[in-house]
Amino acid sequence: MEDPNKNIGMSKSPVTAETSSPFRGRRGQRKKIAIVGVGLIGGSLAIQLHEKKLSSRLIGVDANEEHAKKAVELELVDETMPLNDAIEQSDVIILAIPVDKLVELLPAIMDKVDEQIVVDLGSTKSQLVESLKNHPKRGRYVATHPMWGTEYSGPQAAVRGAYENKAVIICNPEESDTDALDWVKHMYKKIGMHLLEMEAKAHDLHAAYVSHISHITSFALANTVLQKEKEDNAIFELASAGFESTVRLAKSNPAMWVPIFMQNKENVLDVLKEHIAQLERFKESIEKSDDAYLMKLIEDANKIRRIIK
Repeated sequence: MEDPNKNIGMSKSPVTAETSSPFRGRRGQRKKIAIVGVGLIGGSLAIQLHEKKLSSRLIGVDANEEHAKKAVELELVDETMPLNDAIEQSDVIILAIPVDKLVELLPAIMDKVDEQIVVDLGSTKSQLVESLKNHPKRGRYVATHPMWGTEYSGPQAAVRGAYENKAVIICNPEESDTDALDWVKHMYKKIGMHLLEMEAKAHDLHAAYVSHISHITSFALANTVLQKEKEDNAIFELASAGFESTVRLAKSNPAMWVPIFMQNKENVLDVLKEHIAQLERFKESIEKSDDAYLMKLIEDANKIRRIIK
């Protein structure tokens, strides 16, 4: 790898975004974009970056050679290359890799950037933001979490229009340079997302309650059914649409979700304790044949209708 200190120490220029660097172009200018991780998340974004004319050139970077080859075959990216070459040749670097790899890789990438914009799409934020707290290039980084995903993985799972009408969380925006933040907001608006801003620790708390617990519940339910029902055919034939929609997340990639749960351990444990307590209430009401209490529990749950139609 190149000298990690190559670009450290370059202070932010006071001159305008139009003249300070070739990387600080006008917001609407098409950019050379590197996507690190061209699987489901990165590949789906690549489709929209091309279709919405945000990119002049799309470079793929992936540690999995088969994924890199497939991304080119599917025309998700124009070409693939090693990370260091992609950093040098790009205006924007988008990181769509598991969060444990992000924590390792992000500081090293920031060591190498000049005026490029660096964006991550990870599901946890506190550790990432903390890892760059005192980095001289912190302003070139924008921490984001697009609230979309499926249970599938790999470039072949990429979906057209995936991010349209979905939310994206931008964390600690005040720590990013104005031009970097503006372009990232422009990108997300252009692909049809609506923007929310949040402090990184608050994001991780809310993500645990809204997203992470859903996956744990799905994994646990799948294990319960597989443990108790030994006939695969019975599961396949008898599983209703309700079961299928509840358990579909259990097909999600463990290499992605184990690091998320570990990085957000405190919040995940907090929500798990509450979830287990809720399950115990249902168990108790059924054990005691307490119809009234069971009715109340379900009626309370029905209140989610005011939020989710």
